[in-house]
Amino acid sequence: MAKYQKKLRPKKRAIFLALSSIAVIVVVTLSVGKYWVEIFDKYQEKKELEKELTSLMEKEEELQVDAKKLQNPDYVARYAREKYLYSKEGEYILQIPEE
Repeated sequence: MAKYQKKLRPKKRAIFLALSSIAVIVVVTLSVGKYWVEIFDKYQEKKELEKELTSLMEKEEELQVDAKKLQNPDYVARYAREKYLYSKEGEYILQIPEE
């Protein structure tokens, strides 16, 4: 019976070591996977924010151009006539319906 017990111990150790190794590998893989998902999400968010930044910069440039145009009194008068249907003396405004 002593021979049988000696043979069992190394098998139990090997099984325990194998299961422990598998458990460690699974935990490490899950941890690394979690971080990869977070990195991927941050990368996607960065791309979206860069697109938004580009859009906002273009809008800012347009607004700066408009601000410069509004410094010109002739432009302001023409803009008011077109947008708000103001007229000069002697002018008639005809509205044409848009289709």
